[in-house]
Amino acid sequence: MRIISILLLCASTSYAQPAAMKNSIHSFTVEDINGESFSLASLKGKKVMIVNTASKCGLTPQYEKLEALYRKYKDQNFVILGFPANNFIWQEPGTNEKIKAFCKQNYGVSFPMMSKISVKGKNQHPVYAFLTQKEKNGVKDSSVSWNFQKYLIDENGVLIDVISPRTQPDDSSILNWIKS
Repeated sequence: MRIISILLLCASTSYAQPAAMKNSIHSFTVEDINGESFSLASLKGKKVMIVNTASKCGLTPQYEKLEALYRKYKDQNFVILGFPANNFIWQEPGTNEKIKAFCKQNYGVSFPMMSKISVKGKNQHPVYAFLTQKEKNGVKDSSVSWNFQKYLIDENGVLIDVISPRTQPDDSSILNWIKS
């Protein structure tokens, strides 16, 4: 009887996956900027950069480099997801329609843009709760310090790194990660 108990205990615990393996961004479905459902599971097998964006920020010109990066690597299993957010001194006051028009008109944005969300605070979107809380992502805690913070996600949906808002999208550390 004791051997059976030990075997049952081993069977229930020895095959557990590491936290980083079972915690994937692919479990989320979000709303895109057009109000349609966007399953992040559709990104399996792709490297993903998630960026919180704003149209009235000193860092807003990063849209240009984000778009160039997307166009250059989109056919190499890489995608950028923009999440407009108004968490930093009201730098994204517009509606989804206004944000979409601004991005297209000023920067020719063609990478997927999601609906405006909150990236921090009591109304933090579940995707950003995942990105910023080690208990959810299995990798690290972080906080969104400003607009254009970048989260790098691997092909399995696992958080790899958090990149400062001031780091340009074409920084060598990001390019090396995309190419690796």
